[in-house]
Amino acid sequence: MRATLPKGDKKLLNAWAFYDWANSVYSLTIVSAVFPIFYGALFEKDETITVFGADIRSTPLISYATAIGFIIVAITSPILSGIADYIGNKKIFMKFFNYIGALACIGLFWFSKEAIYFSLFCYIIALVGFWGSIVFYNSYLPDIAYPEQQDKISAKGYSLGYIGSVILLILNLVMVMYPNLFGFGDDGGGAMKGMKYSFILVGIWWIFFSQFSYYYLPTGRTGKKVTKDVFFKGFNELKSVAKGLGNTIRLKRYLIAFFVYSMAVQTVMLVATYFGEQEVNWGGDDKKTMGLIVSILIIQLVAVGGAIITSRLSNKYGNIPTLIGINFIWVLICIYAFFITEPIHFYCTAGVVGMVMGGIQALSRSTYSKLLPDTEDTTSFFSFYDVSEKVGIVIGMAIYATVDLVTGSMRNATLFLVLFFALGIVLLLRVPKNNQE
Repeated sequence: MRATLPKGDKKLLNAWAFYDWANSVYSLTIVSAVFPIFYGALFEKDETITVFGADIRSTPLISYATAIGFIIVAITSPILSGIADYIGNKKIFMKFFNYIGALACIGLFWFSKEAIYFSLFCYIIALVGFWGSIVFYNSYLPDIAYPEQQDKISAKGYSLGYIGSVILLILNLVMVMYPNLFGFGDDGGGAMKGMKYSFILVGIWWIFFSQFSYYYLPTGRTGKKVTKDVFFKGFNELKSVAKGLGNTIRLKRYLIAFFVYSMAVQTVMLVATYFGEQEVNWGGDDKKTMGLIVSILIIQLVAVGGAIITSRLSNKYGNIPTLIGINFIWVLICIYAFFITEPIHFYCTAGVVGMVMGGIQALSRSTYSKLLPDTEDTTSFFSFYDVSEKVGIVIGMAIYATVDLVTGSMRNATLFLVLFFALGIVLLLRVPKNNQE
């Protein structure tokens, strides 16, 4: 029987970080790159499909499906967090969400217009599985690492996730661009087959590489059962945090500003590839596929540098002024996106998006951390932060999908996001320098 590794052990820390290598392929292949391209190729431009008795275009349909997935995540996250704080064997829960998410990714192989309900179900369950497993994955950090180790090992996990996801994406790109090498055929159908098999690879990769993490991660305490009180523990903690915000004016005003601009940021990240697929004149399906994946890689590469540059700017000018400046850049991006028609426009936009995307996410979380009151219960405050972000995604995606549906154009929906970034700037300007203002 394998002995349990002590807290802070290097092998244990590496095993925890390696789960990022396993799960990040979902974020890149399913959320950002291959699946959006596959989904766009499945439908003709402005084609509608009947779902629950109503005709709807493909882009608002997937936006609404994404919003539904995040509604489930927003509701279940506090419950899962409460259980994670109390239950002994959190590894069982982490595995459960991992496996249903990975199997749902494999199920996307059969995604089709003819089986749209099953297809959307797999898409939503994959999303829920990913975010559900992340709750328990994150809750392991204080169990396996000492405070002075946590920043370093968290960064290592991010790096491993980036490397692993890019490796699989490159393989997926080869499968899509040269399908004949894999026996998929030379025509457009071969490229679609390559994309379908990439979904299977994501599921297999996610399950296979997670086993290294599960082998070393501790099972935890045993003998405790989930009671009604534990079930609602997370919600009670969120209520306590919400009540406490009234005593911290800076934190309260910042969180409101974050909620507004974050819903726009996350919406852009989730719909960017769909927008590029629909609105840019690529000059052929092969060029479109290559162009979109290259754009995603540009964003991934530039985002790392953007986070570093943003960190330096915040040290020089302060967090809030830097966030105001980044939000202003987002306003310009959304306005420019309204006029995008050619690939070069999209590449340039991808570069700027990557620069501010990595920066605004990293700086937003660190700013929130700095504004927290003097308390040991930081878990509850960050749970509140995460739920706020997920609720914002639901609202942002729902509004984006509705504007797209009503006006018939993703361009109009993107322009509408300008309002949220502008409002975010106004709300950030209202954050006082100290709680006495």
